[in-house]
Amino acid sequence: MVPLTTSRLLLQPLELADAVPAQALFPHWEIVRYLANQVRWPFPEDGCLAYYRDLALPAIERGDEWHWSIRLKRAPDQMIGSIALLRSTTNNRGFWLGIPWQGQGLMSEAADVVTDYWFQELGFPELRVPKAAANRASSRISQKNGMRLVETKESDYVSGRLLTEVWEITAEEWRAHRALRA
Repeated sequence: MVPLTTSRLLLQPLELADAVPAQALFPHWEIVRYLANQVRWPFPEDGCLAYYRDLALPAIERGDEWHWSIRLKRAPDQMIGSIALLRSTTNNRGFWLGIPWQGQGLMSEAADVVTDYWFQELGFPELRVPKAAANRASSRISQKNGMRLVETKESDYVSGRLLTEVWEITAEEWRAHRALRA
């Protein structure tokens, strides 16, 4: 895994030390309510440490997942969120962003660069992303990424059972989408 950059962001490969700043930012209802119900709520005091140590970092070592901390270029020592790519048949990308940085287009930038990594560096043929239909901000990110809605179903989230949208884009569609924006 390598660091990734955008015009405003630095995405650093996840480290165990990132658990401390993540624990300060992550356990807020506004962040977790639309996450899959595997996230415990109330969130444990050592939740980020346990997740990074026991799940995320071993998955990175196996080559099954790719996780980055998100940082502003102008403040590279401060983690503001996280984004991950997952080798799975049903869910290939997940992210969260601290509340003070939401609504500024930062996650769209991060999603663009990791989606490019998914197709260009890892060589996967398609990217699938399920999300709560009520999470309109996340759906807008998928739309900006050139993804299309391919399925709706119900799934369990921290906030309960909700309608889920499954968004998808193929490598060919991604290349065409990037060419249009260039």
